[in-house]
Amino acid sequence: EDGTVSVAFGLGKHIVDGALSLRFTPAYPNKVLQTSTLKLALADTQQTFSALSMSNPEQLEVNDDYNIEELPITEAESHGTLRYIASTLNLMSGMLVDNVMEPGQRVITFNNILKHNAMPLAEICKTILSIGQREMGCPIEIEFAANLSYKSSEPHEFYILQIRPITKNRKVSKVDIDQMCTDNALITCDKTLGNGINQELTDIIYVKSTAFDNARTEEMCKEVEAMNLKMKEEKRHYMLIGPGRWGSSDPWLGIPVKWAQISQARAIVECGLENFRIDPSQGTHFFQNVTSFNVSYFTINPCINDGTFDEEYLNKLPAVAETEFIRHIRFEKPMTIAIDGVSGKSVVTVDR
Repeated sequence: EDGTVSVAFGLGKHIVDGALSLRFTPAYPNKVLQTSTLKLALADTQQTFSALSMSNPEQLEVNDDYNIEELPITEAESHGTLRYIASTLNLMSGMLVDNVMEPGQRVITFNNILKHNAMPLAEICKTILSIGQREMGCPIEIEFAANLSYKSSEPHEFYILQIRPITKNRKVSKVDIDQMCTDNALITCDKTLGNGINQELTDIIYVKSTAFDNARTEEMCKEVEAMNLKMKEEKRHYMLIGPGRWGSSDPWLGIPVKWAQISQARAIVECGLENFRIDPSQGTHFFQNVTSFNVSYFTINPCINDGTFDEEYLNKLPAVAETEFIRHIRFEKPMTIAIDGVSGKSVVTVDR
């Protein structure tokens, strides 16, 4: 009810592509989960930023990626633009200090804005959300940009880029997973984001566990993108299954896809392997898209009895398409995806 904000240093494409950003609620800007402990702050905050390359400013391309570079945060140090948004890890005390005056690792916490009010960002967002909801008669979503001033004589600037209503087309309902027949269960899961029963998907695109190699996730990324493009052309949606973190900025922890490369997925499964157990992202890399498109998100680790996945059954079925790492399966009848949004339990069944 208080709303949430995703904010990042650099161009907004960083957030749209599902990279790490900072999330907070404008009602409680001092309470940010990602910076609540030192371990979380170092592991779950922005490491890179999107910037406009000026190496060839006169060239224009249709592809919006052609002159956008993803740079390490350290690159911004020489620009003098980290003053209000970065904290510094003091190696002597092992604590975060909310300035960039001393040497140490920079961590994007936005503490000088959210805690010390260098710019009233939380109050501005809170006000706009309130006005927008009142005038539109329903919850709203906004996109904004801000230019921070580093001169006392010039104010900070805040721009509203878009404002749109959030429509709710599904009611949160109780789904009793324990009472459902799981004889034909393809997947069972105790940690699922989503709610309700979906009987619209007939396609599954999954990473073959026997072929998975976390040193080659960039190659897998391209294969998934090609299949997603085919699904987009056919105007079909699918369930996506793979090891590790989908959308990870670290290719060693999962397949580093951008949202555009899996845009047709309407159910995503992060599946741990016996020799590849990674802390799940639970959709954080695609937070806005997961919520906007009602994408169900599953986290399972069958190797430690945390959920199940009958990959052996899928491997026996004929493939619509198959590459070195990926298989695409299509069922004649839609799968039944049942999720209890209260308990997080879910089951995916197929007509065998």
